[in-house]
Amino acid sequence: MGERGDRTESDQAGRVRPRVRTARRHGPAERARSAWLRGAVAAALLAGGLTACGDGGGAPKLTWYVNPDNGGQAAIAKSCTQAAGGRYRIETSLLPSDATQQREQLIRRLAAKDSGLDLMSLDPVFVAEAANAGFLRPFTRSEAAPLTDGVFAPAVRSSMWEGRLYAAPFWANTQLLWYRKSVAKKAGIDPNAPDFTWDELIDAAVRTNTVIGVQGNRYEGYMVWINALIASAGGRVISDAEKGDDASIDIDSPAAGQAATIIRRLARSSAASPTLSTDIEEQSRATVNGARGGFLLNWGYVWRAEKGDADAGAIGKDIVGDLGWARYPRVDARQPSKPPFGGIEIGVGAYGKHKDLAVDAVRCITSPANMKRYMLDEGNVAARPAIFDDPDILKEFPMAPLMRDSIAAAAPRPATPYYADLSGAVQNRWHPPASVDPATTPRRSAEFVRAVLGDQALL
Repeated sequence: MGERGDRTESDQAGRVRPRVRTARRHGPAERARSAWLRGAVAAALLAGGLTACGDGGGAPKLTWYVNPDNGGQAAIAKSCTQAAGGRYRIETSLLPSDATQQREQLIRRLAAKDSGLDLMSLDPVFVAEAANAGFLRPFTRSEAAPLTDGVFAPAVRSSMWEGRLYAAPFWANTQLLWYRKSVAKKAGIDPNAPDFTWDELIDAAVRTNTVIGVQGNRYEGYMVWINALIASAGGRVISDAEKGDDASIDIDSPAAGQAATIIRRLARSSAASPTLSTDIEEQSRATVNGARGGFLLNWGYVWRAEKGDADAGAIGKDIVGDLGWARYPRVDARQPSKPPFGGIEIGVGAYGKHKDLAVDAVRCITSPANMKRYMLDEGNVAARPAIFDDPDILKEFPMAPLMRDSIAAAAPRPATPYYADLSGAVQNRWHPPASVDPATTPRRSAEFVRAVLGDQALL
């Protein structure tokens, strides 16, 4: 991931994966683990390459499975190894860049009760799934307090399942509206107006013959967009997630109709990217730098990526100077938006040999100092709002106050053990974007989600 953004949120959640059912009503945890294992038997365990991370001598080794970045997690592993004073050493093992493959590799190891999986960087949407299956060692109340005090509420909620903390927030993320200031001026709009809406945004792009970059491919990034629009309209995709596959399916709602109207309108307008139905983060970012560049909805990594491309000569420095930022647009001018939420949480494997030492390592990894360090090193946003007031952060990220406020107001995607099924089913009925119909798509997606969760349909 690194400076290329929240790719853990952005790869397909529902493609080629073990078919699992882990809800409590299906039986005890052992039955859930067996289901995971049966689903994973056909695939060989992948042995990620290990990278040594500092001095430790003969101290117990903790293996931390990390999502790809530019070395920031390995640097923190080395620092925490040194701070441990010989009590343990942390080594990192690299997961694939694709979120689906990350999930599958972790599932296979955990289903096989792999004692070598001590720590793992988890996408928030997979915490409930792994926790419900008994694959994560929950934190006690006393352990949870320092891991959650002063942390963004959406990050804490995304790290919990059934009232217990199963992962520690490490970094958070949100999407901003990035825009070319010259285009906004030409269009006569102020994207930072408190009641700025998607309709105004689309109108402005059409007037100026510019593009609005979004993630419209059939993958998790599209679910991020759908969920944020529905939440911003006051709705939900599901509720009562703790009931497993008996959760309430709420996507057939007026709020989803408003979301579908926006997606359809953009997709069928001149403001849509010609490749909207296949665009992911980087393709959509490229649109803001092109001849018709105007507006972009994307994660916080954009700032570092744009500056890096300008320094490398890939884009003009004038583009970075013309780049503005604003909060995620409203669906309804009378109702504040609910921006997307993402990030990474650190979980402790249930079968590791040194679980108590792993908890101590989590405290080190997610300390305020290391959150700040990781944000400066990698551009990935800290999970503690106080860090956004730090002078070093403000100097490097002038939009930090907006990021802080957006994360605080963000709407996480549903926390459910069946998230992969849920997301895949929604994507199935809402793709391609131009086919979305507010009169039928919410209802059809609700019916399909229920069928998938009830084992009456396959993705």
